[in-house]
Amino acid sequence: LFRVYRDSCGMHISHGILFYYDGPLRGEDFVTRKITRAVAAIETGEQEVLRLGNLDSVRDWGHARDYVAGMWMMLQQERADDYVLATGQAHSVREFTERAFAHIGLEIEWQGEGVEEQGIDALSGRTLVSVDRAFFRPKDVNYLLGDATKARGALGWSPKIGFDELVADMVNADRKVFDEGEAPWQRAG
Repeated sequence: LFRVYRDSCGMHISHGILFYYDGPLRGEDFVTRKITRAVAAIETGEQEVLRLGNLDSVRDWGHARDYVAGMWMMLQQERADDYVLATGQAHSVREFTERAFAHIGLEIEWQGEGVEEQGIDALSGRTLVSVDRAFFRPKDVNYLLGDATKARGALGWSPKIGFDELVADMVNADRKVFDEGEAPWQRAG
């Protein structure tokens, strides 16, 4: 539809396919926020275990700030076009989880397989992550990786915020929620 309006009506409509942009404002029903919120809650003692589905699901996660910059760059072009914004780096749910716990000083060791797998705190032996069949998605695509070659060349766009910084930003935002009792985006004024 956007191509029809762009080509037939001469409208400046750029189309972006944005691979898994994330950040502290991501909804808690997304796995990344579920992880970072649980890590913060476990750190404060308000939660015991993080329950996840497929730990080996792989995504191309980037920071929302980079993607907003890319969208702005698309709209600055003289000619509208279609672009993919992606980091070109693949990370698993398992890796996201490990990095989130590492940010609060906990190392995860994995034991077991499949739905019996658990993430154990390497120092205390305490179970911090469990796999729950209820969180598996039957039609999930296990590996999604984007190619932003065109956006890099045409727009000069590339992500500035790395994976570790993304995870740290999200964990820190959720830690702040538990420290202050409300999310920064919920405050009035």
